[in-house]
Amino acid sequence: MLAYIIRRLLYAVPILIGVNLITFMLFFMINTPDDMARAQLGAKQTTPQMIEAWKVEKGYDKPLFFNPEASGIEKIEDTLFMQESLKLFAFDFGVSDANRDIAEDIKERMGPSLAIALPTFFIALVTNISLALLLVLFRGSALDMGMMVIAVMIMSVSGLFYIIAGQVLFSKIWHWVPISGYEPGWGAVKFVILPVLIGVFAGLGAGMRWYRSIFLEQVNQDYVRTARAKGLSEIAVLFKHVLKNGMLPILTGIVVVIPSLFMGSLIMESFFGIPGLGSYTIDAINAQDFAIVKAMVFLGSVLYIAGLILTDISYTLFDPRVKLS
Repeated sequence: MLAYIIRRLLYAVPILIGVNLITFMLFFMINTPDDMARAQLGAKQTTPQMIEAWKVEKGYDKPLFFNPEASGIEKIEDTLFMQESLKLFAFDFGVSDANRDIAEDIKERMGPSLAIALPTFFIALVTNISLALLLVLFRGSALDMGMMVIAVMIMSVSGLFYIIAGQVLFSKIWHWVPISGYEPGWGAVKFVILPVLIGVFAGLGAGMRWYRSIFLEQVNQDYVRTARAKGLSEIAVLFKHVLKNGMLPILTGIVVVIPSLFMGSLIMESFFGIPGLGSYTIDAINAQDFAIVKAMVFLGSVLYIAGLILTDISYTLFDPRVKLS
């Protein structure tokens, strides 16, 4: 297994380089260093000299991918892409274009992101599995068909609608929770309860259908028919056999999602004013702060790759028939 993990980590290097390359290309297709300088310095107060000085200070005066004025290997090394990418692989995120320490900002904003992501994740997991087992128990009935129709309806509506509707209903009309904002500590509960509930409800349709399909696949297996032949009730069959054997695809799916929880929700945090990593990324894009954008894209890629590796490892832990090679 150790050899497999090392090999996967080595495979991750060209993937991260490719992701970083695409990030550079897309960002600088839309923005120029001059635009970024004006955004940071203030468009009405900048002079060409100030813009040039800002570019030199931040390193944006260098060529993007190829430096024709350099010689030898420095034609590639003395470029913005190489200098910034090497720092990322050392997890040195540096400072933002607004002179803030990016690593400290990430540490500070990770808490609010997790305050929304973790409750949403666990509540949705328990709710979706419980409802899926209920539908499998009454499979083929009117309840099953009706809930599937509702699930498709929930999936068909944009998550943005649930956010706006929740804010209008629970905050503006009923005044049960604040419409936006955040407080550290236990004071955060009143601010995150609505985003959590909306997140759970918005993912209810897709989650319920997915877990239901997993359990329905198990219901038709030979070991389930054997359990019924031994006289076990349908509820006992579901919880003692179907749920247990269906946990392998569920757990592997959970493992790959866990790293992404640290990155926060872009739309949810922006609409509710939660100072998490999602809103941090959106604010950086709006401010044309490339230092933050590339750091967050790189970190998200690293976490996603880590999730894939953990998924493969979880297969070997929960199913001894699977061998990594």
